[in-house]
Formats: sequence, structure tokens, C-alpha cells
Amino acid sequence: MIRAGVIGASGLAGGDLIRLIAQHPELELTFLGGSSHVGRRPAELHPGLRLDFGLTVQPVTEQVAEQVDVLFLATPAPVSAELAALLADRVPALIDLSGAFRIRTPQLHARWYPQVDRRTELADRFVYGVPELVADQLPGAALISLPGCYATSMTLALAPLLLELGLDLTTVVVDGKSGSSGGGLSLRTTDLHPLRNGAIAPYAPTSHRHAGEVRDFFERSKPGTIGSLAMSAYGVSHVRGLMTSNYVYAEVDTTQRDLHRAYTRFYKGKHFVRVRRHDETLLPVPDPQAVLGSNYCDVTVLYDEENRRIVALAALDNLVKGAAGQAVQAANLRFGLPEQTGLTMQPVMPA
Repeated sequence: MIRAGVIGASGLAGGDLIRLIAQHPELELTFLGGSSHVGRRPAELHPGLRLDFGLTVQPVTEQVAEQVDVLFLATPAPVSAELAALLADRVPALIDLSGAFRIRTPQLHARWYPQVDRRTELADRFVYGVPELVADQLPGAALISLPGCYATSMTLALAPLLLELGLDLTTVVVDGKSGSSGGGLSLRTTDLHPLRNGAIAPYAPTSHRHAGEVRDFFERSKPGTIGSLAMSAYGVSHVRGLMTSNYVYAEVDTTQRDLHRAYTRFYKGKHFVRVRRHDETLLPVPDPQAVLGSNYCDVTVLYDEENRRIVALAALDNLVKGAAGQAVQAANLRFGLPEQTGLTMQPVMPA
């Protein structure tokens, strides 16, 4: 068995990690770490968990390295930066779910994460990216930084255009919508039910840091290029679920059929990316509610011939494929397991 630890065990992503590790045939939960809920059991923190792991949340020290083979950091970015500096050379595999090490370029990192003081040489050692795009870099990797939930959706939506077709995208405009769980458990007035329910709140109408990490990743992943990438982000009244609509302008002669074929070809054999036709089901897809509870990302590509515009849509569960599920998927590949191991759950709909 592979011994697994979760730091940030009381948060939403931490709770989903505990849930997924509990049903994983090759992972054994051996450590829970945190600071504000020391001594509490998982079932006290996460009402959906009624399992007795024989564990309580413990303070994090260097000794955690003796208890785990893989350590998941479901912690805020400043905390992840500190923990990585402490544990990077002690734990066999460290997988960070925060933004501390997502952006490789120091200047870009400083712009989007000015409060995160990290060691540049440590950042250079992290493997970044969704597993579908960097699977060859994950086996045996010591340090893995997972993309943000929006970034995962955007990257999977755009990757076939850049990495398969090698297009130079003149302009990309992204419209992102996320449920309230994307903001974690921090108490904010804007997230109170009377204000959040039924809302479409433009909380980042002109820019979002996940766009920065997507651009940083693709600039290091030729052949295609992005000239301009602009993003607006909205909070909606769902709890789980996220979708990005990626509007792409490029000097290219193509058709709807050619684009769909390119996406299907690029994601052939990629278990967790489902390339779908917009009208293949009773409900137009992709739609976040069609992937809730699963590690799938549904992707649809459309061509607006009149305006010479490519529309790439991607939907996922922000706590699973956008966080905990993708973390387990990366761990599977890191330890040489089939990437679907422990992640075979199908979406729950309606939810």
C-alpha cells in the first residue's frame, strides 16, 4: 500500500481527498495535518464521512516524512510555499493543490501571487500541468503542482488547438463560471446564502490569475502560441461545478467537422476527457451538472463560421477534476498505477 497524507484536512478539497483516498485500492490514509482543527476526526469536519480512520488532525512537523509516501497539500498558497520548503527533500512525493508553484516565471508569479514568498529554485523543480498533457513527466516525480480549477478547464479546452494543430491564436477571450465551493470555506459576506443564491456575480470581470498560469504553461509548450488571453470570472449559485467558454480568434481555415476530429484524435485514450458534440444529449453539453462527483472533464468545440471564431467549452467538477480527483490521478501516474485507479465513479445527475 502507498501511504498517503493530507495537509489541509478540514477544507473542501481536503475533504474530497480523504473521500477519494478512502475508496482507493492502493492508497492508505496515514496522516492528517492542519492547524485550526488539531485533534478532530475527519467525520467531525466532513459530515459525509462516517468512516473511522483511526486518525485525528495533527500539527505538521518534519516527522510527517516518516509516515507517508505521498503528501497532498490542500492548503492556501502561502502555507504550501512554507511546507514545500520544509518537506520537499524529505517526502518521496509531494503534490500541491495550491497556486504556490503553478507559475514558473518569477515576474508573473509576483504579479498574481504577491503574498506568496517562495524559493525560485524550488519552483523550478515542480512538474506543472494537467495529467493528460504531462503524463510522461509524472512517473517518479518528487514535486507536482496541480493547475487551478479554471486553469484545468481552460487548458484542456485549448490544448488541441495549440499542441495538436499548432495554431497561433491571435486572441482568446474566456468566460468562466464557478460554484461557491471554488472559494473554499472562508467566511465572506458575499458568500452568504441571501446574497449568493441565484446570483451571477462578476467577481473578477477583467482578469483572473488562472489565466496567468495557463499562458505561462502554453508559452513553455510549443508549437502553438497565444497572442492575447483575457478572462472574466463569475460566481454562480451552484455549490459544485465549473465551466469555461473559450472564444478563440485565429487566422485559420477550418470546419466544425475538422475541429471535432482534431479534438477526438488529441484526446484518444485519455480516459477523463470526454469530447462531446453539443447536441448529443437531451441537455446541451458540456454542462457542469453532467460531470458532478466525477473526475471527468467534458469538452466541446464549435466553429462560428460567420465570425471565423472557434468556441471551445469545458466543464468539470471543481473539487474533483479541478482539485482532489486530479491530485489522485497525478499520484496514480507518479506511482505507476493506471490513472483510473480509485477514480471510476460516474457523475451524479441530477445533483
